[in-house]
Amino acid sequence: MSFKISKVGELKQGSYAIINDEPSQIVSIQKSKPGKHGSAKFRCTAISIFDGRKQSFVSSTDANIQIPIVDKRSGQVVSMGPTSIQLMDLETYDMMDIAIPKDEEIASKLGAGKDVEYWIIMGRVKIQRVKN
Repeated sequence: MSFKISKVGELKQGSYAIINDEPSQIVSIQKSKPGKHGSAKFRCTAISIFDGRKQSFVSSTDANIQIPIVDKRSGQVVSMGPTSIQLMDLETYDMMDIAIPKDEEIASKLGAGKDVEYWIIMGRVKIQRVKN
């Protein structure tokens, strides 16, 4: 299981949630007070961690939501191809092929021998930053 369950009302700006089956980071939140005929409403806008798409979410504050478990790890770029990178985990020495990040700032700093921080979320891998 690569997620945990939390109440929607406990989410804060900058936290992570699974919205439309996509792990996302919350960028804005609006809460309304409970009315005569129902519970308080929670509205948020989130950006997908993997593809950068903007998503909206509306729910009652006492509903459950899935929170992705983010496994932050260190790795080293072994080699680079035209569309993918071969990455080695610095703890387990496991090798993996992952796509080159779409973020130009990160992609321009990548090269063989570079140390990176990468995240594993719901079985998917994303390079978050290049160290030094």
